[in-house]
Formats: sequence, structure tokens, C-alpha cells
Amino acid sequence: MDFQFLKYEVAQGVATITLNRPEVYNALNDGITYELQDALKAVAKDDQVRVVVLTGAGKAFCSGQDLKAASGQEKRSFMESLQKRYNPIIRAMRSLPKPIICRLNGVAAGAGCSLALASDLIIASEEATLIEVFINIGLVPDSGSAYFLPRLVGMAKAFELCAMGSRVKAAEALQLGLVNRVTPVDQLDTVVKEYTDYFAQAPTKSIGLIKKMLTKATTSGLDEMLDYEAYCQEIAGTSQDYKEGVTAFLEKRKPAFKGK
Repeated sequence: MDFQFLKYEVAQGVATITLNRPEVYNALNDGITYELQDALKAVAKDDQVRVVVLTGAGKAFCSGQDLKAASGQEKRSFMESLQKRYNPIIRAMRSLPKPIICRLNGVAAGAGCSLALASDLIIASEEATLIEVFINIGLVPDSGSAYFLPRLVGMAKAFELCAMGSRVKAAEALQLGLVNRVTPVDQLDTVVKEYTDYFAQAPTKSIGLIKKMLTKATTSGLDEMLDYEAYCQEIAGTSQDYKEGVTAFLEKRKPAFKGK
């Protein structure tokens, strides 16, 4: 696909979406947010894609909303901007039945932090930082941050990070449970590939169901989840990958999952 503000590549079951405005630390203008929506629609439709990597070009992951670009426009509704530009991205990420790996190569601020937190796994460079920068200009967290943060770090820490705009470096982010792994910057691609190699060969349909189950579990009780687990297990149990997994087990070989 041809984008102005993104790089989009698919190879060996891996779709890599790169925010490509390095001159402004991949700040989000109107164009890039709409292109990101289109890219996520593309990976959802492409059966060849088994896993998605989301990253940024240059030194940053994403510095959030492009305030300079926004200041040159006539005044518009924050609510309208979120509903049209940002919220569809977060909803698409969470509903995508494929894993999304955030390759956190640098700073993730504001809505950029939200994009990282909306991913399923975050592999961070030692130089990466996350910051809920909204408070520094008198705003509140958006694009899902108020949903993800307290579930990841607890209410008290989430309040501190949001209300004080605290900068969280990669090592602390790992301790807090905000990221899955931290690696030296020169090993970031190697470590990300370890994960993409796994997911590109994994039972993608089951992983998509796991993603839906865990999201639902954040707002459901035990009885509801027991029923939903049974529902999802019924779907997984009719998949081609389940049949292949059992056959491979009985034949004492490694399964060749097709993601179906």
C-alpha cells in the first residue's frame, strides 16, 4: 500500500507499520491518523498477515499529537477529533484478531503512549521512555490511556503518571509491567524478530480469541467469563489448527499451524 506518512510492509506473515514523520518525532497529524486506520483495516483483511509490528522511524516512536500542525487550523472540537481520528485506531488495534507488537524504539508521549499501551506486547529499547504528557498542556489522557494504565499499574500509580506527567524510562516501565521486555537498542530488531518468528508460525485464530477473552475479562465477572471461555473454546476446537495440533502431538512432531 502507498502511504504518505507511513511505511507499510508485509513479509513472511509479518506486517510492519512504521510511523514515518521522523523530522517531528512521528507526531500525529490528521493524515497519519487516517492512514493508520487504513493500514489496520488492511492487516485485518489480509489472511497472509499473522502478526503486526508497530514502530516509529528515526529516534522516536511517537511524540503524540502534532501541536504545531493543530495550531495552524481553525478551532475544532476535541471530542470530534478523538472520535474520528484516534478512537477508531485504538478500537481497531484491540479488535484485531492478530497480535500487535510495539517496537518501542524511543519516546512514546501522549497519544503515542496510548498507541504503545494498546498493543499486545511492547518490546522496548533501553533508550525508550513513556510519558502521559497531556497534563503539561492542561489536558487529560485520551486514546485509551485512562483505560489501559490503571489495569497495568494500579490506580495510585496511574494517577501519578497522568496527573504529574512523569517520564517512565524503559527499565522502570519493565518493573511496572508497562512493557514486556527491554533490550539494548542495537539488539531491538533481533529481539522483535524472536517474537514475530513465533507468532508467524503460531495458531493465529486461537491467539485472536485469547486477545478477545483477556480484553473481556477486564470488565466481566467470573460466571460470565466461564461461559465466554466455553464459547471461545468451542470455536478453537473446530479450527484447522486444533486438528493439526492434536495430529502433530500423536505423531510426535512439531505442528505446522496455518492460522485457521
